Amino acid sequence: MNMPQSFGTNASHLHTSEDSIIYLAPTAGTNKCWPIRPTLRNELDTFSVHFYVFFGPNISIPPDRAAVFAINLMPVLDSGGVLNMELKLNMSTLKGANVTVFGCLNHGMPLFLRENSSLKCESESAAGFFLSVNASANITKLRIPYPQTGTWYLSLRSLCATEHGFEACTNVTAEVYMRSYLTPCINDCGTYGQCKLLRTNNYLYAACECKAGWDGWGCTDNSEAYSYSFQLLSTLLLCLSNLMFVPPVAIAIRSHYLLEASVYIFTMFFSTFYHACDQPGIVVFCIMEYDVLQFCDFLGSLMSVWVTVIAMARLKSIIKQVLYLLGAMSLSMALQLDRHGLWNLLGPSLFALGIMAVAWTVRTIRRRRCYPPTWKRWVFFLFPGTMIATSAVALYAFVETEENYFYIHSIWHMLIAGSVGFLLPPRAKPDAKVTPLKRRRGCGYQLCVNEHEELGLVDPAIISINSICTS
Repeated sequence: MNMPQSFGTNASHLHTSEDSIIYLAPTAGTNKCWPIRPTLRNELDTFSVHFYVFFGPNISIPPDRAAVFAINLMPVLDSGGVLNMELKLNMSTLKGANVTVFGCLNHGMPLFLRENSSLKCESESAAGFFLSVNASANITKLRIPYPQTGTWYLSLRSLCATEHGFEACTNVTAEVYMRSYLTPCINDCGTYGQCKLLRTNNYLYAACECKAGWDGWGCTDNSEAYSYSFQLLSTLLLCLSNLMFVPPVAIAIRSHYLLEASVYIFTMFFSTFYHACDQPGIVVFCIMEYDVLQFCDFLGSLMSVWVTVIAMARLKSIIKQVLYLLGAMSLSMALQLDRHGLWNLLGPSLFALGIMAVAWTVRTIRRRRCYPPTWKRWVFFLFPGTMIATSAVALYAFVETEENYFYIHSIWHMLIAGSVGFLLPPRAKPDAKVTPLKRRRGCGYQLCVNEHEELGLVDPAIISINSICTS
């Protein structure tokens, strides 16, 4: 992968002259050979590696030569993250001299700067990243997203500013604190982003998923960011739109659909707090871990559709309860496999509709008339409810995008809750023709012994006629 644009210091403001950058080791035409110090690799996690310098992290840079360090990036393991390089100049070692430490970070071969020369990290065949620290800016940071694998060389040279340009310092050994490490994302994507591990064509890499209009490698570009009032409005819409489940809950309780009402309450509660936690920026409120809230929200939404359609089938109580339980377990498994799949919504809905269609067909054949039997039920409840639910599914599947999510998804909440209020069947009435069986009248007499007789307090020989009862 080619080396992308760097976030390091730009050297375009410095004066330039003839290109005098040379290779450090081996050097051609001289008898000098300056050593390259290796670094120790410590792997912590995926794309999380720290590189330690032997006898570091404070590095002494002699005035007469450069200090060179080698950082080895492994293939595949290190190319999908961000290479970070930080330098901090120790001010107490300067002794009042106007010292500037220049650095070149280059891949494949080391480069270094020489006094009275151009201050840039490039040659005819190589180009690197430029760093510098001095008394006025003693800290510099460089970040390279998706670095090229192989060996990277950091060459550091301390030079003193004079009226003739930068020259080698005399009797001053600058000390620099160096920190080099790999991270999955830049600053963990900040407040307005989330760092995610992705895979494309068997290539594993990390990237920031920015929200609220923020952009950039680390979600730091706010040129198109949403304002605070806009974020607050979107959060309130997504949360308060769940109050549309209050009427379906009241209708279910009034119709004695207590299981269905409990599912609607579960959905309303977790959908509200999931969307309060899902928002980017400072308009965030989480009562649980994000993953738990997301799972409960998705499960509640699918279970609301499932129990509503099963209730419309008007099955026997034991069959309905078994289907509710099987639906909850199956939907939980499906959500663990893929939470954002469209078939997680369409699959259970179509299967429940098939069960309802079979139940209605059997009931129609037995009664020899259409079920539901009244045209008012079809015109004022089933048809409006079906149209509202179909519109909600169409919005969710074909219209909703990241740009319009906050108001399209709020409409989805209201449409789904409204369709439940129309589609939930009325309370089942007992059949008036079915009456309890009359108790069969027996014949003959039954001898009833009262309490005193059972306790032996009355002589059995003088039992009165009143103790004889008929059945």
